[in-house]
Amino acid sequence: MPAYKYTLKDGKTMWYANFYYTDWTGLKKHICKRGFKTQREAKEYERSFMDQQSNTSDILFSSLVENYLEDMEHRLKPTTMENKRFIIEGKLLPYFGRLKVCDIDTIKVRKWQNELISYRDSDGKPFSQTYLKTVNNQLSALMNYAVAHYRLPLNPCKAAGSMGKSKADEMRIWTQAQYEQFSAGIQKSSIKLAFDILFYTGMRSGELLALTPADILPSKRIDINKNYAKVKGEELFLEPKTPKAKRCISIPDFLYDDIKDYVAKLYGIEKNDRIFYFTKSALEKEIKRISKKVGLEPIRVHDLRHSHASMLIDMGFEPLEIAERLGHESVKTTLDTYSHLYPDKDQKLANRLNQFRRTTPPGENT
Repeated sequence: MPAYKYTLKDGKTMWYANFYYTDWTGLKKHICKRGFKTQREAKEYERSFMDQQSNTSDILFSSLVENYLEDMEHRLKPTTMENKRFIIEGKLLPYFGRLKVCDIDTIKVRKWQNELISYRDSDGKPFSQTYLKTVNNQLSALMNYAVAHYRLPLNPCKAAGSMGKSKADEMRIWTQAQYEQFSAGIQKSSIKLAFDILFYTGMRSGELLALTPADILPSKRIDINKNYAKVKGEELFLEPKTPKAKRCISIPDFLYDDIKDYVAKLYGIEKNDRIFYFTKSALEKEIKRISKKVGLEPIRVHDLRHSHASMLIDMGFEPLEIAERLGHESVKTTLDTYSHLYPDKDQKLANRLNQFRRTTPPGENT
């Protein structure tokens, strides 16, 4: 693994790596990479590059990560990739980056888990249970990738056990009265309309920010057909989260009128221009600021979606109707998410059985 020096016009000495490798198609290729300040850096580049060509479990975890992300980039949405990179770079590479994949055993995974579980920020707050679960799932996904493609015999995360919880212990929601108290404290018309749409439709914030005048139909429905995201400064219109997320929902007359009045006042807006040009983070800041102003316990922007679902449940709508409105992939998702909002469902079932027993003579249905 030699490295070679060369001299620039100003007399400065630099190093370059020069080597051959066989690619995945079996072709022999040449690599010449210049610009290294030291011989060590040039050799490290070659070592890292060759490690990435390995298809065995003695590959470095950092090299596995690079290959995994390069592979997934062709299969996942940019927003999903951004989230993966953030978790991997912040919570996985600092612990496992220098280890070979085959050397990451259950004990190392457990120690890593314990460090994250024990973490407290400057205010003494730990990571949320759902965040711990997400981070753990990402490590497990990487090790499953190594099992599938790098001859790792077993995923150590499975034997080590999980950490965190899939769902938060408590879902924070606002009643309609609480939301109207919040809404009354908003002065800016664009912000007020945006929050009204979120609360009275249950749509996701990315769906809201992707809305155009063409999506507001004369039938007083909203055509939800895209998702807005900003990744590394680039604005993107993406396909909805799932196939069922592409949907057309009815809205109340007052909301339809408010949207049409607002759009009519936007100078020069075209039918395919975005209606709202603020960001998700701006919405999060506003919901905190206005909540404090009106004396409400703040909730997340996404909790407005949960609040909408809660309101529909209180109004007596069936889970299937709610699933279709929210764009859930299946009614099971709706029931799993909001089952705690049906506290008397067992009693209702028992009452129905009591009624059936009273109205059906014994032996008639045997």
